Amino acid sequence: MNLGRYKRELAAAVAFLLLLIMVGISAPSFFSAENLRDLAVNNAPTLLIAIGMTLVILVGEIDISVGSQFAVCSVVAGELAKAGVPVGLLLPCLILIGAAMGAINGLLVGWLRLPSIIVTLAMLVAWRDALRWVTEGTWVQNLPANFQWFGLGQTVGQLLIVVIALIVLVSFSWALRNLGAGRAIYAVGSDSEAARLAGVEPQRVVFGVFVLMGALVGLAALLNAVRFSVVPSNAGLGLELKAVAAVVVGGAAITGGRGTLLGTLIGAALLGTIGTALTFAGINPFWEKAIQGAIILAALVSDVALDRLRISDFGLRSKELSR
Repeated sequence: MNLGRYKRELAAAVAFLLLLIMVGISAPSFFSAENLRDLAVNNAPTLLIAIGMTLVILVGEIDISVGSQFAVCSVVAGELAKAGVPVGLLLPCLILIGAAMGAINGLLVGWLRLPSIIVTLAMLVAWRDALRWVTEGTWVQNLPANFQWFGLGQTVGQLLIVVIALIVLVSFSWALRNLGAGRAIYAVGSDSEAARLAGVEPQRVVFGVFVLMGALVGLAALLNAVRFSVVPSNAGLGLELKAVAAVVVGGAAITGGRGTLLGTLIGAALLGTIGTALTFAGINPFWEKAIQGAIILAALVSDVALDRLRISDFGLRSKELSR
């Protein structure tokens, strides 16, 4: 394995390892089976959204509307369950609803070629305010008994949530490496015009990744909603920051074309552990956002530094070859 290809992922892994060592020294109880299980279950929905965000960032776009989509899908999941929709049908229903919201972003960004940051910012506000108007801020309550944990009980339900997230991670990771669609995503993010000349349709690829992003939001919203006996109407606040941060910290280039889902997994694990680690270490958890911001900034600075180093090395080699 060429470790040089994974410099960004290795940096995130080292930071995560250092965090675990520090919290292990200051609070060994952090590594209790119960706490590790809770961490895995709590961060599984975020990981799913980060997987979708990786695809979006790989094509050189961004989606900051995922938090609002997450809230809409969560409330819809609760209302469908109250309306008598069987638990087994909730999964495809939420995936389709999420995909439909993602398709709106895909149409505006992929086919109309509007800036993704503006489109998704507008959709973030639109979905959130529309949900607030429809629900009047009330939470979905009186859910059927078989909604929580899919009616399987807490232990099996928690295991199912984590297993689904890992299956999605492995599947998408394999697809990015081995399928033509995966290579098309990297090609569009690296150089959309070159990809077009090679026979790839950038608009279709961009539309597709936004649809996948929405579908993963729907899946994540359902897996998160079944953990509780009520569904809040303000779910997903700040989720877009967590998802983007996990991708960037995991080594993906914000400009597109470079990144792996392994790095996203490491980034999501690192950022998802900070808050709990602070609590176990006796540090005010309000520092979590500040630390996350510092990590994101460090990741961006290192990304720029690596790019400049690569350009410098390329220039030196070009001069040597020209002699």
